[in-house]
Amino acid sequence: MFAAIVPELVPRTKLPAALALNGVSMNAARILGPLVAGALIAGAGSAWVFLLNAALSVAAALIISRWRREHRPHPLGREPLPGAMRVGLQYVRQSYHLKGVMLRVSIFFFHSTALMALLPLVARLVEGGGAGTFTTLLAAMGAGAVASTFVLPALRRRLSRDHLVLAGAVTQALGMAVMAVNSHLWVGVLAMALGGAAWLTTANSLSVSAQLSLPDWVRARGMSMYQMAIMGASALGAAVWGQVATWSSVPVALGLGAASGSAAMALAMRRWPDHGVMEDPRPAGAQPRPSVSEPPESGHVLVTIEFQIDPARAPAFRALMEESRRARLRQGALAWELLADINDPGRFVEVIEDDSWTEHLRRFERVSVDDAALRERKLAFHIGAQPPVIRRAVRESTVRAERSEAL
Repeated sequence: MFAAIVPELVPRTKLPAALALNGVSMNAARILGPLVAGALIAGAGSAWVFLLNAALSVAAALIISRWRREHRPHPLGREPLPGAMRVGLQYVRQSYHLKGVMLRVSIFFFHSTALMALLPLVARLVEGGGAGTFTTLLAAMGAGAVASTFVLPALRRRLSRDHLVLAGAVTQALGMAVMAVNSHLWVGVLAMALGGAAWLTTANSLSVSAQLSLPDWVRARGMSMYQMAIMGASALGAAVWGQVATWSSVPVALGLGAASGSAAMALAMRRWPDHGVMEDPRPAGAQPRPSVSEPPESGHVLVTIEFQIDPARAPAFRALMEESRRARLRQGALAWELLADINDPGRFVEVIEDDSWTEHLRRFERVSVDDAALRERKLAFHIGAQPPVIRRAVRESTVRAERSEAL
């Protein structure tokens, strides 16, 4: 929920700083939480720790409930839940950039969670080896994360997203490797602080990248999948590295996690490189809607767009239409295909299928700046005397609505 509402509270230019501040609050709690819990357990008993946690959760819920979000009813009504889930999954699946972010965040949390999952056992191998040692190491990690926010803007200006993420993953792996062989508390504090700084730097960079790639209409769904990637990778990583530690030892599990985490992140960036250009999700503005005398009440809507191009430019046009396929599916179309005329090598027909007339109209609300630019690039290929012809039809036994108009 927090990930979905942050862009509504701050302007787009302030989003990286806002998300970093959110990370500061989380890691400050990581520092203060164990200290307060330890004092309560020592002075009043463990039951009071759980009571305080419940009270703070209620207080947080009350604070959030006081936020009065301006609700704007959509003229097309609410989306049905199954359709909304399909479109959310489809949007992420058709976004090259978001899939890259999901891959990177999954790799990072799968490997880095080894340290957090095994930290109680790691603390036993460090001098002192008690609850105080565990608390100190955990607080050091939180302190490192908080301190990193002061240098994060400068790092973001100097390094690209992928370089920053790779540096964070390697640095976190280095801290984990040190903890695998270390037995001195002061070395452990430094390594945990370094790991905490790398943890926040990497997580913040990927979170900002995901947020900036999501339009408002699908932001909550996109960020829920981003959180699922984090939680799923963390849960799987905890199980895997815990089992590795059972089969071998805690130091071996941490060493393997550090080595494989760095290698996997480097491989992911090599096989799925960051192109440096993200889809621009900002709305393109009001789009002219199709008008019909009698809107169909049911049936899938089929839209055909006829292009006439220079046959010599057909390969480039096909490549561009692959971008069009991803854009149409991101907007919520059920299916897409491109037809080539056998008798006329320069005639192509783009076919889009929508679930209903209402869902067809929703796609006009979802046109982004990037989609509008893509439309102009497609039109640049058209050489016909008239603009490309659009036809709309309803899939049913007797066609009740069909319309042809100029684009």
